[in-house]
Amino acid sequence: MNKRELIEEAAGKTGLTKKDTGNVIDALTDTVKKVLSKGEKVTLVGFGTFQVIGKKARRGINPRTRETIRIPAKKVPKFRAGKGLREKVK
Repeated sequence: MNKRELIEEAAGKTGLTKKDTGNVIDALTDTVKKVLSKGEKVTLVGFGTFQVIGKKARRGINPRTRETIRIPAKKVPKFRAGKGLREKVK
């Protein structure tokens, strides 16, 4: 399912127009991005939790040259499904 299909499905369930539903989805994703960029987490009970985790610096190997390279530390977003979502997917 892509964003357009998600908007159509949600608009059908809520009775909102596709444009209004698209605006709501855009606002939700923008808010999640903003909160994660501050290092905070977003919890949607029954759905899951979005958070930022830190990856340590490590050594890797360039597969083409077999040289050892240094991979720098970084922060990455992580999603952990909530109980309600996990049970629904079973």
